[in-house]
Amino acid sequence: VGLHNCGFWRPKSLLDTARFTLSFNSQHRKKHQDSRALWKHEAVQKYLETLSKEYQQVSHLLNVDSINDFEQRTLRRRCANLSPIAAAFQEIKEAEREVQELEAMCRELDSRDEKQLLELALEEKETVDKKIDMLCRKLFQLLVPKEKYDRSPVILEVTAGRTTGGDICQQFTKEMFEMYQNYADYKRWTFDIVNYTPAEIGGLHHAAAHISGDDVYKHLKYEGGTHRVQRIPETGLSSRMQRIHTGTMSVIVLPQPEEVDVKVDPKDLRIDTFRAKGAGGQHVNKTDSAVRILHLPTGLAVECQQERSQQMNKEIALRTLRAKLYQQIIEKQLNQEQSARKLQLGTRAQSERIRTYNFTQDRVTDHRILYDARNIKEILSGKEALDKLINRLLEFAEIEAVTEYLENLQTLEGGGC
Repeated sequence: VGLHNCGFWRPKSLLDTARFTLSFNSQHRKKHQDSRALWKHEAVQKYLETLSKEYQQVSHLLNVDSINDFEQRTLRRRCANLSPIAAAFQEIKEAEREVQELEAMCRELDSRDEKQLLELALEEKETVDKKIDMLCRKLFQLLVPKEKYDRSPVILEVTAGRTTGGDICQQFTKEMFEMYQNYADYKRWTFDIVNYTPAEIGGLHHAAAHISGDDVYKHLKYEGGTHRVQRIPETGLSSRMQRIHTGTMSVIVLPQPEEVDVKVDPKDLRIDTFRAKGAGGQHVNKTDSAVRILHLPTGLAVECQQERSQQMNKEIALRTLRAKLYQQIIEKQLNQEQSARKLQLGTRAQSERIRTYNFTQDRVTDHRILYDARNIKEILSGKEALDKLINRLLEFAEIEAVTEYLENLQTLEGGGC
């Protein structure tokens, strides 16, 4: 890796790889539960040493007068990519040396029975350990390429499943939609309801919202999938018999790039209008202002009843339809690139049960990362507890990305120019 006689060359690295996703059957999952554990992997250390050396070589070459303008531009770009990685790598190494020195000090103090100094040294060690954990996470965030749509706004859709319990799915769907609405408020995003179809008994059949703000898709992309609820209904025979019912609802998260260049032929559309149904305190129209658009070639259908104006609802619905058609293009590309792997969660992977909300045990389980969180009410409030769970998913995705790269590292290192 680095410089060879045939010119500037390096193997394909994590910085250049187009996409990584969560997988459900990682060979390394038990071994690498967090960034700190993965940092200690021999192949990771070797790879980072290589990048650090390459950074030194590139920095040296930039001071050489004999390179032409094209080579200089190439080296500058590479230097800019490598600089934060090399800096984080060295910072972690220095912190680890500090930990080793503190551990040696603790052993000596323990033998001398100097308890007060020992406590201070242990506190300092704990502080440095936390710093290393943070730096490891930062390092792997630098290594893993940014998703193309991470900064994009999204269309988030929720749909109630079916169960013999009747209203349990609709009620849970309403709670989930409100959870994401509260999460948007917690993250200071904009949450605009596009469609809202309430159930007769107070729940929710289907709803969609346009969410915009900083890194919306990045935080919500792994929420797509089937969410399962287990609870005793509050009313009816099941509540008196204390019988637990199981229901499901599904979430779809569609990135919505600012410019979605998808041509839609008006001849391929069937446009219907109907009266809007209010969402809680929202208006209920007395005119047919709500719009439903069916794309005949694909069978995709979208609705919008956000605005009082039929024309505005039509424009929003068309934008949503283009986003869905664009998503099909993305999925097709991903299928070609990752035919042997599951698609990125949140792109219609609805058959996978990704999370269970067990009310009787007051536990939320994310099945992809084998993670349990207590206090369902805190999760459903859409604030800090949900943000912690989502960030745990993001960290796991980063670890999966690096882990997958490790599997191919030896082959890549064996390349040449």
